[in-house]
Amino acid sequence: MELARSMMMILLTGILTDNFVLSKFMGICPFLGVSKKASSSLGMGCAVTAVMVGATAVTYPLYHAFLVPMGLEYMNTILFILIIALFVQVVEMVLKKYVTSLYNALGVYLPLITTNCAVLGVTLLNIESDYSFIESLVNALGAGLGFMLAMLIFSGVRGRLERCDIPKSFQGMPITLVAASIVSLSFLGFGGIVDGLFGGAV
Repeated sequence: MELARSMMMILLTGILTDNFVLSKFMGICPFLGVSKKASSSLGMGCAVTAVMVGATAVTYPLYHAFLVPMGLEYMNTILFILIIALFVQVVEMVLKKYVTSLYNALGVYLPLITTNCAVLGVTLLNIESDYSFIESLVNALGAGLGFMLAMLIFSGVRGRLERCDIPKSFQGMPITLVAASIVSLSFLGFGGIVDGLFGGAV
């Protein structure tokens, strides 16, 4: 029971209160660039989630079984980036072969997952937080789902913005950034919900 409670806390924290895009402000490039349509937002969210979970599944054991025993902990960033790049290449090849429309819609932002600081951030955060292997996977899943949720919500907001009469000085990126900041503020309310569910553990 306590284990399930801990896993749920990590998952909800990653999705809501510590959302990588809206709370930690990581992964802003694809968040602003691909969130114009719900379909591309969902596709990017799924791709990022798959890379986060896959990279965590490989980086965590490599760090503890290889880097730590050899005293090479300082090499973790380089190793993690290489592994993330490998997973991105796999995802890119799968999408190009089986989901061509999504591959074309994501465009340059798909290979940019390699340099997405949110993906690297979750692998490093797992180590820094001293999570177990299972906790790391759950945290990566929560971070990916949180990224997807932020993308989908913002795609809806941007769809509404396109139908509004926006002053010329605010058209384009200015109103997009204003809307993003308001969406980010709205996520502050989730802190109280999660805090209430887990008795202040978050």
